[in-house]
Amino acid sequence: MGKKAAKKAPQRQSTTAVTGEIPVVGAREDCPCGSGRRYKACHGREASHAVQELVHRPFEGLPGEADWVALRELVPAATVPLTLAAGVTATTGDVPSVTLATVLPLAWPALRRPDGSILLGLQTQSSSGDLSRDLADALELALATEPGSPVPARRTVPGGRRLQDLLDASAAFTPTVHTGFEFWLEDAETATGEVAASLERANASAIPTEKLGSVDAAYWCGTPDKNHLRWVMTVPEEQLLDALARLNTAGEASLGPDTRLVGSFRAHGLTVPVWDLPLGMTAADCEKPAAEFGERLAAVLSDGSPLTAEERRTRANLVNRQVTLN
Repeated sequence: MGKKAAKKAPQRQSTTAVTGEIPVVGAREDCPCGSGRRYKACHGREASHAVQELVHRPFEGLPGEADWVALRELVPAATVPLTLAAGVTATTGDVPSVTLATVLPLAWPALRRPDGSILLGLQTQSSSGDLSRDLADALELALATEPGSPVPARRTVPGGRRLQDLLDASAAFTPTVHTGFEFWLEDAETATGEVAASLERANASAIPTEKLGSVDAAYWCGTPDKNHLRWVMTVPEEQLLDALARLNTAGEASLGPDTRLVGSFRAHGLTVPVWDLPLGMTAADCEKPAAEFGERLAAVLSDGSPLTAEERRTRANLVNRQVTLN
């Protein structure tokens, strides 16, 4: 007798034909595209590559790149109005107001308020290796969400648009720093349940922070032991470290009596010099010294001569005290 012909596996209807997207599923599950192969051997390869691909400077090309980094890593409570690029609308066709917020209640990626306006959370988990793509994905979900609803977290769709595609690159980026998180709600006094509890916890943990007006992307913060100035700079790291070493060796890196350049952070491709300040030094007290330091730094950045032996030792010490935040 001849062998029976093997039964063909039933063909699943392609999800792509219905939605135009390939949803993310388990690695061993059938790929939703209908190919009959497992997801990890089909469209999962593209998703895996997207997860591993790391964008060094996710906010490059956006207005206020240094402030984006500061609000992502250093500032507890702040908001910034955003302007959508031409042609970017909600599913209903309208153009809602969009506000960037450092963090949202319950760590929501975004929130569509009852009036249709959108809050986009900046301090959220990154799943793709490109924070700009993750935030753009949350924004697009918000544009398609019914008013009065939060946007749930999800794995970012590979190959999606980035913030640079969704936002108007000519619009100003002007952060407003808040003392608490009442901006979450139109009327914070009416908050109840988990949102009220989240608001109380967030307010209790917020470190007092103020933005300087005399220089770009510099933020004063107060802690119980000492105050600090953290200044996000877009100068290339190697060039900036050379300049800081020259100034520190010459005794010109401080911001006044009892202040000291103690090191720097590295965050999203930018360098963030940090100064220790005495407890009595306020943000207002930092304005003039910061502006004067900025002038000294600009002058030294143009010096292309080799570092001296002492300057190299100072530079090495600064590098040893660098902390990477992301």
